[in-house]
Order: sequence, then structure tokens, then C-alpha cells
Amino acid sequence: MICAVLAGGDSRTFGRDKLTYKVYGKPLIMYCIERVERSKEINKIVIVTREEREDEFKRLGYDVIVDNLLVGPIGGIYVTLLEFSEAFFVGGDMPLIVPEFVDFIVKMFRRSRGDLVVPLWPNGFLEPLHAVYSRGVINTLKESIQSRNYRVQDAIRRSRACFIKVEDLPRKWHESFFNVNTVEDVAEFVKRLKMRAYS
Repeated sequence: MICAVLAGGDSRTFGRDKLTYKVYGKPLIMYCIERVERSKEINKIVIVTREEREDEFKRLGYDVIVDNLLVGPIGGIYVTLLEFSEAFFVGGDMPLIVPEFVDFIVKMFRRSRGDLVVPLWPNGFLEPLHAVYSRGVINTLKESIQSRNYRVQDAIRRSRACFIKVEDLPRKWHESFFNVNTVEDVAEFVKRLKMRAYS
């Protein structure tokens, strides 16, 4: 199973590029990648980004898939599935990914008969950037893009999806969903890193 790390956003809320923002001398995206690399079910990582950032992310030592659609995560998922039959997708701004949770999702996908496996919160909210997709959803994604409905959650609900109930998961896995949108989120991330260092 490959992992596709989506890195095409413009970081408007953050005020500057957040994925290359350094925390203890390391770009934020590398915290995400290094955690995924500890997952036993993942054997390759690719970064999905827009063309002008291709060389920048290649310098990190990973293959890059260029997303020229520029319509948000749904475009990144679509172009990746044109190249790979299946992939675990994650946002590059998710630095606290739990490797065991990634393995759990991939194993659930292997056992399911659906085209994707995605975590589902009790309120109905999905975690589309912490999920496995197969090429079976590609026509649904294409139709959504053509109709200019770029909400991944809408496409998922029109697909043969297998849902993982978040409330049934170990509480410690929930931090896997933590993502950085603001400078305050970086402070929270640093706080959690320090707590781990002293625990």
C-alpha cells in the first residue's frame, strides 16, 4: 500500500507555507511522513502537490505526483488514483499520525468489500484525509470534479464506502486526526511533543 501525502494547499489561514514551517529544525510535513513510515502496511510514500512545488518536495527525497487540477484534496486523490490502484491518503499538515491506526485502516480496507474505508464521527463528519481509497471511486470523483462539487465528503457518500466508527477506536488514536491550520496549532503540537518527551 502506498501513502499519498497531500501537499497542495496554499496555507491561507496559517499566513505562510505551513508544510515547510520548521519545528525544531524539521519541516512540518516531515513529522507526518516519518510517522507514516513507521506503519507496517505502508511500503511507499509519495507527495501530491501542484507543479510549481514539485522540485521543492522532491528535495525531501520522495516521489512527487503533480496535481494540475488545483481543486483541493479531491483533485489530489483523483490524480493519484489515475496512477495507483489504491492508496492511503493523509494531509501533510497532520504531524501526530498514529502508525498503528494507519495499519488498522489498511487492514480494514483489505477485509472490506468497499471501494474505500474512512473514519466516521458520531455527528456524521468524515475524515477523508485519513482514509484508504481504491480506483473504484475514480468515476465518482471525476463526476464530482466535472460538476464542480469539490467536497470529498459528498463523493464518499455516493461511493461504496466502509465506515470506521471513531467512538469505537482507542482514545489515544484520536490524536492522529490533529492537523495544523494556525500558528496556535503549532504551539499545541510543540506542547504535545514535549509531553511525550517527558512521559
